[in-house]
Amino acid sequence: MVHAIFDRAEKAQHALEEAFAESSRAVVFTGAGISTESGIPDFRSAGGIWSRMEPILFDDFLASEEARLEDWRRRFDMAERFAAARPNGAHEAVAHLARNGPVSLVVTQNIDGLHTRSGVPPEKLVELHGAGDHATCLECGTRHEISFAQDQIAKTGMSPRCTACGGLLKAAIISFGQPMPEDELERAMKESVMADLFVATGTSLVVYPAAALPMMAKEAGARLIICSREPTDQDDIADLVVRTPLAETFGPLKQMKFA
Repeated sequence: MVHAIFDRAEKAQHALEEAFAESSRAVVFTGAGISTESGIPDFRSAGGIWSRMEPILFDDFLASEEARLEDWRRRFDMAERFAAARPNGAHEAVAHLARNGPVSLVVTQNIDGLHTRSGVPPEKLVELHGAGDHATCLECGTRHEISFAQDQIAKTGMSPRCTACGGLLKAAIISFGQPMPEDELERAMKESVMADLFVATGTSLVVYPAAALPMMAKEAGARLIICSREPTDQDDIADLVVRTPLAETFGPLKQMKFA
């Protein structure tokens, strides 16, 4: 049974400050809701990206040049959106808590790169669904910039190939049907069960296996806080549920002092 639900930002902020102040090892798990306040649309809600277009499956990307070119067109559009967006107060607060506070790991489902740009240390960030700011070769893993892929398509009209081995390039994002990165997921699971505080922020908690992380943390003894404007299926096991705007609620936490 959830212990408390906060629908006023000031009260929620104080509750979060208290929780982080009392924590010695915290995990913050974020989803699209932390970035919508930076102007980045989400994928799954009504009016979200998947309500306007069908996702391109990984197998289709591998099999079809037409699918690859359409996937790249969408990635270029997203890259422009991501570049234009700026981290909001919630991103900045999470970065502060990771640099100076008890947050041992930030786990995100987002591909927008805003956690990196807000200053979350690379060693404390796991991007479960990849990142949209670069591409990788599906054969050898060599990194290429998005601008390289864009130039190659403009010049040849064909999907870009790796400069090292000639393999297919793909934006470094996990597509539907593509295996999750095992090392990153394992690290997220390990930190979750070691945490004394787990804060799920801006996520609907419907995409598994990532959505199992809060339950794993709770079962291992962590205090669980869920910050989501909409109800989730895990609200009933949370110690605290926050329904307030994330940037407004988290923003003041970037002023927290830690010994």
